[in-house]
Order: sequence, then structure tokens, then C-alpha cells
Amino acid sequence: MQDAATTQRIAEKFEALSAMMDERMRRQWAASEARALGWGGVHAVSTAIGLSPHTIHKGLLELVDRAAHPDTPLPDRLRVAGAGRKAATVADIALAAALEQMVDPVTRGDPQSPLRWTCKSTTQLASELTRQGHPVSPSTVGRLLKASGYSLQSNRKTKEGANHPDRNAQFEHINATVQSFQKHGQPVISVDTKKKELVGNFKNGGREWLPQGEPEQVRVHDFMDKKLGKAIPYGVYDATRNEGWVSVGMDHDTARFAGEAIRRWWKKMGSKRHRGASELLITADGGGSNSSRCRLWKVALQELATWLEMPIHVSHFPPGTSKWNKIEHRMFCHITQNWRGRPLISHEVIIHLIANTSTEQGLRIKAELDDANYPLNVKVSDAELATVKIKRHKFHGEWNYVIHPAR
Repeated sequence: MQDAATTQRIAEKFEALSAMMDERMRRQWAASEARALGWGGVHAVSTAIGLSPHTIHKGLLELVDRAAHPDTPLPDRLRVAGAGRKAATVADIALAAALEQMVDPVTRGDPQSPLRWTCKSTTQLASELTRQGHPVSPSTVGRLLKASGYSLQSNRKTKEGANHPDRNAQFEHINATVQSFQKHGQPVISVDTKKKELVGNFKNGGREWLPQGEPEQVRVHDFMDKKLGKAIPYGVYDATRNEGWVSVGMDHDTARFAGEAIRRWWKKMGSKRHRGASELLITADGGGSNSSRCRLWKVALQELATWLEMPIHVSHFPPGTSKWNKIEHRMFCHITQNWRGRPLISHEVIIHLIANTSTEQGLRIKAELDDANYPLNVKVSDAELATVKIKRHKFHGEWNYVIHPAR
């Protein structure tokens, strides 16, 4: 593809010469420029001067024919300016308005819209326009849409649902707490479960460099291999050290699995990085295995606090704001980038790919397989919950609390 500077130069040359060129000379000059540019030349010239790619290709054929028969005289007949078939919007002045009404976002929910429940492809649009008395081809519909400022768009995840009235205040509370812990040399970690992955020779999103024509062969259907199962990566990101830990589970994503992942991080990494620590701060989403409403999460943290012999402070992000959790954009995104386009054929491969993820900013990750069983639907009684030594913060105690070790 050609760059913007090349396109601009072509446009300037055409503007200087267009008044002196007839129809034939215009398309053959455009064809000559496109051929000189090589790959992507037709698109670049068409974009620069507004000439149809079909017309430029016709000019290329004329240049080839002229080179093969240089002595053949040029035909005298030339189409006069303004001749030829009229543009679709000129021949049918109501066409543009009819098309606009079909694709206008405001009309998508209109019960009377003829294409409310169909994919608005150029073929569907052309078919419906023709049915309404505006005969037009799909390619013409495409050109009209581009001319009107439309383009093919995919969905974008931006809506987070209804905002909690104390959303910003909770963000400020988390930020202040994190800064206070870091100032006093105490560990701060961000935790979450990464998307579960099927283990086996399955398609993995993304692309990687391979010999041309030799793509990785994977299964057509993504049905879980009962022998290999799935991988459940639970991550712990040390926000101060820019280091991470991932426990890759094989059973279920439960609160006890999350607590065990944090315990392993401390045993293998945290205790060495934060010698002399007297308390720990965890920032987490409000849902999942570390949900702010999960009783088992509180029990698991109580066991962890007793094992660590230090209080554990917890701050949950408000509902619908999980993407602000640092582990998402400081660690998980880099893991996904590192294994893009590569089938996750075994748990061992997953462990190695996670552990070899790094960034220029110094991110380092360790990973380990957790093959223990974590049963679902574990009930925590009121009596068991009452043994948790929890102290809730005055500001949203359901989100901010401390769990002290049992003595």
C-alpha cells in the first residue's frame, strides 16, 4: 500500500494536468502512474484523483495493447464531456435518501424498518432498494455508503452498565490506599482470573510469523478434549515490583483456588521481594471467585491471613469497572499477546508461554500448574462466617475491609 505523501503527489500532478487531458488520456495517464507505483498503485491513484479502479484497469489494458501494436492508429472517436451513463444518484434522485433511511442508526429499532432483523450487507441493501423501486447493484451501494461517510464497523466494548454513585470515590480510595502501602514499603497486589482456555490443538486468536503457505493446522470444532480439559489461569500482579504470578488450575475457578494462588505467590515470590512486610493489600474485581459478596472468599482470606501471620486489606473495584484492575492491562494483555496464534496444546505449553512473557518495561512472570480439586457449591454457614475476623471500612465496608489472622 502507498503512503499519504505518495497519494498527495499524485493528486497534485493530476490537478496540474487534468485541464489538458481528454477522457482517453486521463485514464491512460492514471494507468501509467499506477503501473509505476507497483503493488497498490491502482488503489492509490483511484483514491488520489477519484477515478474508478475499473477505469484505471481499462487504461492498463490499453497501454499493454498499445505496446504490442505501436503502429496501430488511435481511434478518432472520443466521448464528449458529460456523456455516458448517469450516476445512480443523478438518474434516481431519491436513491440516496432511501439508502440513508435504511442504514441510519436511528431507524435500527424502528418496527417499520424493512431490514430491522437482517444483516445490512450491500447485497441485502441493494435487494431491498430494488424491491422499493430503486434498482441498484451491491457495488454501487458500497460506493454510496463510503461517499456518505459510512464504513464497516465492529462492536466495541465501551459500555460498563449503570455507574455506581460512589464509583469515582472508590477509585480515589483505592488509589490513596495503594500509595500509602507503597510509601510504607508494604506489598500491593492486583488479582483476577484470566479467561479460561481449552487445552488442545484448537485455534487461538491472532497471527504469528511462519513459512508462507504453512499455517499451523488445528481442529475445526472447539469441543473440549475430556482428557486435556481446560486451563484456568489465576493471576497475581505485584504493582510495586512489576512482577506477576499465575497459577494454572485444571478444576474449577473457586475462592479457595484464588486463595491458594495468592499463597503460592507469597511462598515463591512475595516473601523474597517484601522481606519484613507486616500487612498485605489486595485489589480485586467485585465478581468472580474473588467476589465482594462471596462468603468462601472471606473464609479463604481468613485462612491465608492466619498462614501469613499478617492482616490482609482488600479493596474491590465498583461493579462494571473490572477493566481498571491493573492486572488486566499490566499483565494479562501481555500474556495474550505472547501466545497469539499458537495452539495451547498442553498445560506444560501454557505454563512455558506464560512464564516467558516479558516487556521492555521489565515485566517478569512465573507460572505453575495447580492440579488440585476445587469443588463447586461449597456452602459457608453463618457460624463459619462469624469466625472470620473481618473489620469493615467506614466507607463502603462491603468493598473495603481488613481480615486479621486468627490467634
